[in-house]
Amino acid sequence: MNATTLPQPCDHAPLIGRVWQPNTGPVLVAVTPEAVLDLSPLAATCSDLLEQDQVAVRVQQFMASGQAHRLGDTAAILVNSTETDRDPALPWFMAPCDLQAIKAAGVTFVASMLERVIEEQARGDASRAEAVRQAVVAVIGDNLRSVVPGSPESVKLKEVLLAQGMWSQYLEVGIGPDAEIFTKAQPMSAVGTGAMVGIHPGSQWNNPEPEIVLAANSRGEVVGATLGNDVNLRDFEGRSALLLGKAKDNNASCAIGPFIRLFDAHFGIDDVRQCELSLKVQGPEGFVMQGSSSLSQISRDPLDLVGQAMGKYHQYPDGMMLFLGTMFAPTQDRHGPGQGFTHVAGDVVSVSTPLLGTLVNQVTTSDQAKPWTYGARALMRDLARRGLLA
Repeated sequence: MNATTLPQPCDHAPLIGRVWQPNTGPVLVAVTPEAVLDLSPLAATCSDLLEQDQVAVRVQQFMASGQAHRLGDTAAILVNSTETDRDPALPWFMAPCDLQAIKAAGVTFVASMLERVIEEQARGDASRAEAVRQAVVAVIGDNLRSVVPGSPESVKLKEVLLAQGMWSQYLEVGIGPDAEIFTKAQPMSAVGTGAMVGIHPGSQWNNPEPEIVLAANSRGEVVGATLGNDVNLRDFEGRSALLLGKAKDNNASCAIGPFIRLFDAHFGIDDVRQCELSLKVQGPEGFVMQGSSSLSQISRDPLDLVGQAMGKYHQYPDGMMLFLGTMFAPTQDRHGPGQGFTHVAGDVVSVSTPLLGTLVNQVTTSDQAKPWTYGARALMRDLARRGLLA
């Protein structure tokens, strides 16, 4: 945890998050480079706050009014957010969202779409991936970036690939009219920066997925953005797409943070469209992997994905956090030629972009990660005890 955790520069960035306060529970906060300020008088939950009109203006006005109680130094709370070195008697940062549904869009980049096809053809066996990769690219190529999902050209391409026996369910959602939207995790279950992230202990082929996560209110209005790690089990999903839930939703398998940057005059959806994400994995044995994901290469516009996730067919009265997908699909060999990448316990994963800061987590297995025990019922209990429920 260091200064790059916050956006650079962050002078004008309205940042909101949540802090765990011992003996109090989660507290909605505004974050500056110097201080963490209590936003509870403005809204009891992050979900409530994002429902307000001109939310960035309201937050900035509240901070300027002098009514926001200081909870501590940002640097000190960030240091204590590292789970392996945490003092439980002191506050730490949680995932910035609370009651929102946590959804994800999949197969939104050509590079990761091809890797999904490879997983499917390899039946989840990492040792077969390289041979399958060569065979797949030989047939369908790697130049699908120009294909607009749902366009007449995509229909023609589908016909050609069907004739060649190479059509895939991943190509269907990658270039077909309907995006893949799935439930990544349950509300309140995401972990924040510094926390341990969990890999199912039965997985032998898995990876991080660095992504932008949009924060939308119940009206489908995108009011901010943050970072996410959509921890992914390539072997489980490769065996069967019907195992998507088991591949994606496990204890501590969803990391969101460090903070939600609210949209204002200095940052908006056009900035999200141009974000360049960096990923770094540092292994306990000295292994290092680096990669990147550019939102400019996404095949579906972020607002189109929001519209497919939420609207007249799908309502989320507490709002939604939406992972936008990633173009990053690691192929770097770690345990031997042709084995590709997979996590080991102790990996430190950093997802970063200057506009949103850095999300850092350490890898463990889902059965060893801290169990998820604090849900919506516990939150309502604590808010009532603090007198914050009308």
